[in-house]
Amino acid sequence: MRYNEKELRALSQQPAELAAELGMRGPKKGSVAKRRLVKLVVNFLFYFRTDEAEPLGALLLERCRVAQEEPGGFSISECPASRGPSPWPLGGHGFVEDPERKYHFECCSQEQCEQWTEALRRASYEYMRRSLIFYRNEIQKMTGKDPLEQFSISEETRFQLSSLPREGQSACVSSQLDELD
Repeated sequence: MRYNEKELRALSQQPAELAAELGMRGPKKGSVAKRRLVKLVVNFLFYFRTDEAEPLGALLLERCRVAQEEPGGFSISECPASRGPSPWPLGGHGFVEDPERKYHFECCSQEQCEQWTEALRRASYEYMRRSLIFYRNEIQKMTGKDPLEQFSISEETRFQLSSLPREGQSACVSSQLDELD
């Protein structure tokens, strides 16, 4: 998947689902945490210098692992199964170049850390797709009607249970989405 730099910059200026100044340490050995404005917009995590409007980079939150680390901190790293050409016009970020790439974030409190990890786990397209399928089936069980039928998309493969990865083929979205609520 490729991204247009202009479109990414425009997306970075959209209202954020979550935004805060966090300590951020890159994947390089020995890197120091720097204060960055971090914004979650749809399934992209943009990061900025605190005094600039242009993003330094972005992380696509697909096929990645979000983990709480030391108290008040979390990390984002690539899942071993994800590979492909680099789609990053904003500076080459996105886990593709180095499977060991891991970004560390430091929050002001444990509560803030939990808020971020939960939001990041739910930000992926795969999570949203699984949620749609789950709730579609629940509504169908309760009403006997397919809620997607009115939109003429109920037969599309991407909305079918059979299109979900089998166990062991997980898209690695934070341990199978922590099972839908």
